[in-house]
Amino acid sequence: MSEKLTTQELRESEPGITEKTNPRPGPRDLGLVALGGAAGSLLRYGFDIFLPFDGDIAWSVLVVNVCGAFLLGALITILTLNGPDRGPRRDLRLLLGTGLLGGYTTYSMLALDVSASLLQGHILTAVGYAMATLVLGALAGWGGIVAAQWWRSRR
Repeated sequence: MSEKLTTQELRESEPGITEKTNPRPGPRDLGLVALGGAAGSLLRYGFDIFLPFDGDIAWSVLVVNVCGAFLLGALITILTLNGPDRGPRRDLRLLLGTGLLGGYTTYSMLALDVSASLLQGHILTAVGYAMATLVLGALAGWGGIVAAQWWRSRR
C-alpha cells in the first residue's frame, strides 16, 4: 500500500467490506465501543458547557463535529497505514473511532438544531449552519487524512 491512501484503500480498511472475519461483535468489542462512547459523550458535554447555545447557532455542535471529522480521518488513516484491521488496530478503531469519536460527534443534535431554526423561521441560519457543518466536516475529514499521511511520511 502506498503512503498516499486512495478512497478505495480507506474503504477496504473497514472490516466486513473485503473480508468477513467476524461479522458479529463480541462482548469485548461492545465494551470497547461503550467505554469510548461514554468518554466521547462526556467530552461533548464539556463543549456544551464551554460553548453554550447562544439562541441562533449551537457552536459546540459545529466545533465537535468538525474536530471529530478531522480526528476520525487522521485515526483511520494512521491505523490503515499500519496494517490490516485486526488485533490492537481493530481495538483502537473500536475504542477511539466508533466509541470515542462516535460519542463525541453528534448528527442528531445537528438535525435537531436545524429543525428548530427552521420552525422558528430562521431559514437562512438553518441552511447556513447545516451547509457549514457539512462542508467544514468534509474538509476537516480530508485534512485529517492528509495530516496523517504527512505525519507518517516524516517518520
